[in-house]
Amino acid sequence: MHTTALDLAVVGAGAAGLHTARRAMDRGMQIQVFDAHARIGDTWRERYRSLRLFTPRRWAELPGLRLDIGVFEYPTAIQLADYLERYAATFEIPVRTATRVRRLSAEEDGRFRLELDTGEEIIARRVVVAAGVHHRPIVPPFASDVDPSIRQLHSLEYQGPEDFAAGPVLVVGAANSGTDIALEAAASGHGTVLAGRHPGQVPGRIDTPVGNLISGVFIRRLRNTTIDTEKGRRVWEQQRGHGVNLVRNHLSDLRRAGIRLVGRVAGVDDGLPVLDDGEHLRPATIVWCTGSRPILDWIDLPGFADENGIRHERGLSTTVPGLAFMGLPFQYSIASPTLMGMGRDADYVVEHLLRPVPVPRAA
Repeated sequence: MHTTALDLAVVGAGAAGLHTARRAMDRGMQIQVFDAHARIGDTWRERYRSLRLFTPRRWAELPGLRLDIGVFEYPTAIQLADYLERYAATFEIPVRTATRVRRLSAEEDGRFRLELDTGEEIIARRVVVAAGVHHRPIVPPFASDVDPSIRQLHSLEYQGPEDFAAGPVLVVGAANSGTDIALEAAASGHGTVLAGRHPGQVPGRIDTPVGNLISGVFIRRLRNTTIDTEKGRRVWEQQRGHGVNLVRNHLSDLRRAGIRLVGRVAGVDDGLPVLDDGEHLRPATIVWCTGSRPILDWIDLPGFADENGIRHERGLSTTVPGLAFMGLPFQYSIASPTLMGMGRDADYVVEHLLRPVPVPRAA
């Protein structure tokens, strides 16, 4: 069995992983990045085709490489995917695609062992997990009681209008993905119901030059709302389990499109979704825009997480020396899981990982 020794192994070649890898390379670390997808950027290529980011060009770019879109444009998912692939090639970041880390464990000397699906093993002094947090769909337990004749899919699976069955569409979850998909359903001729609590909306229109410039003000506020401030901690508690404000879509857009806005889906009765006011709906398709969670069962490191999630401080594990995470919700600021916030987090994580890792004492 072939074994490779590294200073740093990065799991995940998305924007967070590439940010981290470039910072580490600039500091002279011997690194490799591992990604299970066939191409860099495939996590974005797998999203619905109409997806456009809320991050304007000047905030979406990684250091040192221009994103080839207009000054006031927002990248599509495909444009960002291709940009990330070009970024890795431009800076010769050593990424191994189509390579899944099956197990991450610890050696007695404090180093880490990564077992790959190729049969190889990697020994690394430090590991950064940047594998993303949106991989395992969350759907309510009663989804399994829905009549089998009703097509069900999650927003992570949705690609475009061809995924809707003929007839009415119910979109559950009224945040950004839910409103995107509801608008697409209505535009393709389906009677559409959007269920869920309205999360509020950003004032103004970001897809205008003025709105684009104003968005920079809000972005700076998001970057400055950090977990080490009283305001940041309050915002974090308020946002747990709730969708973020609508950014591009407004309530007026939904009403203009003829989308019916209703309350929460409370359960299923006789195979049909039931609203909290007792109304029964009869959709041909249900799209669950009800959140997702990371896949962490490949990490075999006792104590790295508890019932509240990953145990960390600004991305650095508080229980496993030499282990860090990137792209976590509110890792340091509201902007941490976004393109506009992860560069600062990468700087912090790499700087602290360069410090000597304590060697466990013999029992």
